[in-house]
Amino acid sequence: MTALLVRHELNRHGRDIAVGDIHGHFTRLRAALDRAGFDPATDRLFSVGDLVDRGPESGQVLDWLALPWFHAVRGNHEDIAIRYAKGNPVDQTSYIANGGAWFVTQPLARRHVYAEAFARLPLAREIETQVGLVGIVHADSPVRDWSRLAWSLRLWRAARDRAMWSRDRLQDENASGVAGLRALVVGHTPVDDPVVLGNVHHIDTGGWMPNGRFTLLDLATLQAIPPIS
Repeated sequence: MTALLVRHELNRHGRDIAVGDIHGHFTRLRAALDRAGFDPATDRLFSVGDLVDRGPESGQVLDWLALPWFHAVRGNHEDIAIRYAKGNPVDQTSYIANGGAWFVTQPLARRHVYAEAFARLPLAREIETQVGLVGIVHADSPVRDWSRLAWSLRLWRAARDRAMWSRDRLQDENASGVAGLRALVVGHTPVDDPVVLGNVHHIDTGGWMPNGRFTLLDLATLQAIPPIS
């Protein structure tokens, strides 16, 4: 059974870095990592999900998921792919319009390979840093207190959907934050620059868009790499 919440112990040898939605633009991501001096021998990269769709390199996702230093959570685009592969109701027209054409045109067996890999992704990760615990989900925490997250995800489909799909916090400018964490890092909703509401950091700055960029967030300092002027 796939763990819904995965914990990562303190990285004593390098940096832990989070990145916003990738959406099939792995070459751009690699360039951003190179500029940041990312060292795969010591550093770890945490993805907020939405690894695929929209970009031309979605098919590379399995290679990235196999990298020992790359750790992703499941985003809503991975969720759609899983449901489509299972034959669950999906609006195919909308799915294709939002970048899913690469997936629906895959041979059936190949779709299942991708979907099984996506289903193994947890909905949340928590990372120990020297200055406190940092959480990662794709869209938002469904609970106000992180200590209740695993229980909530296990029991309620609505909680799992909120973790992958909700835009409420950003739309409502809700700065109440999430207790039990130094910071929560999320993506899902594109922003021009990173937005911090309470202790929730929204970092999908559209690295997959023509005029966007990938925000790389150092989880120890909670500062972008390189710093945003």
